[in-house]
Amino acid sequence: MLQHPPPKKERPLQLLVPDLAHLDGYAAALRRGWSPDNVRVEEAPREELARIEANPAAFVASLDDPDAKAGPISLADGTTVPRLPGYRRWMWDGEFCGSIGFHWQPGTAALPTHVLGHIGYAVAPWKRRRGYATLALAMLLREIARHGMSHVDLTTDPDNLPSQKVITANGGLLVERFTKVAGHGGTEALLFRIPL
Repeated sequence: MLQHPPPKKERPLQLLVPDLAHLDGYAAALRRGWSPDNVRVEEAPREELARIEANPAAFVASLDDPDAKAGPISLADGTTVPRLPGYRRWMWDGEFCGSIGFHWQPGTAALPTHVLGHIGYAVAPWKRRRGYATLALAMLLREIARHGMSHVDLTTDPDNLPSQKVITANGGLLVERFTKVAGHGGTEALLFRIPL
């Protein structure tokens, strides 16, 4: 009789502060084709893998920057803008599942025009349809509530129904349909707001 190995048992989803102990799982997802950036889908994994190879500790530290110490950032059009405070968390169920990030402008819930939203997330394709994005967003919202903000804004493409369901399941309300700035593709998008 053929023996099959027992199926991998998933653990409850956790949001982890990025660290060196879990970096191999993150890098493996990048090599497997997952991207933390839904605009720069192909470039972002290559750039992050190069940064990991050059200095793993510095890469991990860069993902948790609540004081915006990393300095200004360059936009796609070449302009330089101040970096916003922010951090990423890794979704983990015993292995890497995706990431979710939050950035904000101190003292206000408003964002500069070049920033599409407070929160962005990306689940690895092989971990989708398990409710991880919905759960990760709920967990992050509890963490964000400590910042004293009245709301967070999130954007999604009009045809991205799974993302819209994640947002509305967490109390998101559609605010408007708008056109993204050229640096973000110039396409139509939906703005949702989640009251805190």
